[in-house]
This record gives sequence, structure tokens and C-alpha cells, in this order.
Amino acid sequence: MPFLLSVAAIWAVACITPGPNTLLVMRYCLTAPRRVAINAVAGTVTGTLCWGLAGWLGINILFQAAPFAYVTLKVIGGLYLVWLGAKIFFDLRKSKRAEDLGRAKTDVPLATAYRMGLATNLANPKSALFVASLFAATMPAGTPFLYGLAAIAVMLCISALYYTFLIALITHPAVAAAYLRARKKIDLAVGMVFVGFGTKLLLSR
Repeated sequence: MPFLLSVAAIWAVACITPGPNTLLVMRYCLTAPRRVAINAVAGTVTGTLCWGLAGWLGINILFQAAPFAYVTLKVIGGLYLVWLGAKIFFDLRKSKRAEDLGRAKTDVPLATAYRMGLATNLANPKSALFVASLFAATMPAGTPFLYGLAAIAVMLCISALYYTFLIALITHPAVAAAYLRARKKIDLAVGMVFVGFGTKLLLSR
């Protein structure tokens, strides 16, 4: 049906737009075993489900009725992203020797990877507003209840397909080898992006 195609098209564009979720998964792909990245994706997709339900149920109405709720979520999310970037900088400072940059991949607890994926997704309350706007723009008045669930299912499928492709691409031996040659610079850039996203969120209205 037309509105599901519209949801699919808009969400696909949103998925492939680089953001904290993509960067987190990419970093896990390159620094940890593949199963860690997969768990991070599971957390990210769970976050998409949460924001999908929130947007569909009209969380923007809540934010309008209680602006402090949005501000609180925005501050917490912004501080989390800044902390995530700062942690990457801290990890880089601990790797003083050049040979450390080529060390074996670090095994991250799967539960931790899941929580990181979920928290990074939920850190930006603007995601709920985006989803609410998406539904408002694509769903005609009087849309049946099940159509909303179908739209959320479409979002989850697109997210899963995108991250599956991303993991397959980033874990390719040639890509991994290129990363190892420029690991410090790439991690520095990723940390700066996280801090930038967090700061932008904190300063936004």
C-alpha cells in the first residue's frame, strides 16, 4: 500500500545517513568479533522499535504538553554521546605503543554490546519526533490500528537489512586491513563525531 512504501523509502534514507548508531556498529565490526557487532545491532533495532512505538503513539504530543520531558531526554542523550566520544579518546591515550594498534580484536561482553546499541539509539529523543513526523506525513486520518504496526515492522526490517549489509561490508578482510593501517586516525574521527553529535543535541532547541 502507498503509505507503507512511503515509510520504507523515508526510513531507508534515514538508515543510510551516517549517525552514532552506524558509527558504533562500524567500530565494533573493526575492533571486536562479529558477534559483538551483531548484538549491538540487536540493541539498535530494539531502540528503533521503542522509537517506532513512541512515534506512532504520538510522543510528540507528550513533548508538547510537558516540554521538560523532552529537555531532560535531550540533555541525558547529549551527555551520553559526549561521554561515548570521550571514552574513545581515553582508550586512544592508553594505546601508547604503535604495536598496540595492531593488537587482536577485543572481546566485548555481548550484553554490553546490546546495551550500547540500545542506549546509543535511545540517546536522541529527536528520533521519536522524526518517527512521529514520518507517520503524520504518510498515514492518512483513520488509518487502521494494524497499519501502524505494519509500518513499524517495515522500519525494523529495513534497519536489520541495512546493518546486516554494513557488517558484511566492514568485516571484509580488505576493509579490516585498511582500518588497522589507520586505526588511530579513524578512532579519533569517530570520537570527534560522537562528541559533535552530543554537543549539537545539547545546544539544539
